[in-house]
Amino acid sequence: MDLLRHLRLFVTVADELHFSRAAERLGMAQPPLSQAIRRLERDLGAELFDRSQRGVRLSAAGAALLEEAHDLLAREERLRALARRAGDGALGTLRAGVPPDTTAAVLSALLAACAEHAPGLTVDLQEVSTEEQVRLLASGGLDAGLVHHPVDATDLRLGPEVSLDLGVVLPRTSPLARLPEVSLGELSGHDLVLFPRAHAPGWYDRVLDVCRAGGFVPGRLRHASNPEFLLALVTAGHGVAFDQGPVARKEPRVAWRPLAGRPLTLRISGAWPAGRGAHPAARRFADLAADVLARDHTATRARPPEGTPRPWSVVYG
Repeated sequence: MDLLRHLRLFVTVADELHFSRAAERLGMAQPPLSQAIRRLERDLGAELFDRSQRGVRLSAAGAALLEEAHDLLAREERLRALARRAGDGALGTLRAGVPPDTTAAVLSALLAACAEHAPGLTVDLQEVSTEEQVRLLASGGLDAGLVHHPVDATDLRLGPEVSLDLGVVLPRTSPLARLPEVSLGELSGHDLVLFPRAHAPGWYDRVLDVCRAGGFVPGRLRHASNPEFLLALVTAGHGVAFDQGPVARKEPRVAWRPLAGRPLTLRISGAWPAGRGAHPAARRFADLAADVLARDHTATRARPPEGTPRPWSVVYG
């Protein structure tokens, strides 16, 4: 016997104290309803209603059962609601990877957006390179991530793509820091501080290809995984670097300038494993990440690089 179904029938009859009205409310005929109540009574071993020519009323056993029945049915509904929320990705834990160069502002905004969208979901953010994210997404070590393009997406689903224009980070004492914008060719002869190739091989190779095409062949390549180390190398005169701007603005000994023609555009998007076993919140995480990145980049481009000579000759937009 489906106990919960029979309890729902019992509660309806108890509310109406009339089998015909209860049957009408339930959208069923009266005989099957009466039979179902009789079966429930047999199963429980007690008469739940006193039936007489004067009408129907709850028996002592029925009155005692009614409150418990209401409680059981309410708990069933809560359980179903909980399952729906979990199935929609609003509960549990989402393990998400983010690139090491992700700024604190983006991380904070992303976590806030996730908390607003799914307050019951715990987002476990992990600092992981694109190459490692691809491996972990394939092996089940991550549920979602933010990856730099180009990326091998054979076994991945990709969310909305955001394009982020990069500028150049220079020592503030460099003559190029006096310019409103810098071309790649003007960087000729400088060393270049770049993230290790193992972090995002496709994007690493793309950066060097664009540099060569623009007339900039770095005298030497230096590598920095940590943004603070990158800035330290630039400050010490060990090269220039490419960045979106926010990190460089925190260091007064360097200057950030746009690249003429915007030749370097970092493309980034959310990613999650292909297949039916993907975390139900992964796609929404990718959408939220794209929105946060786009808003952050728009705000960054709206702010003039600190220390740029006036009048302005660079148009942002």
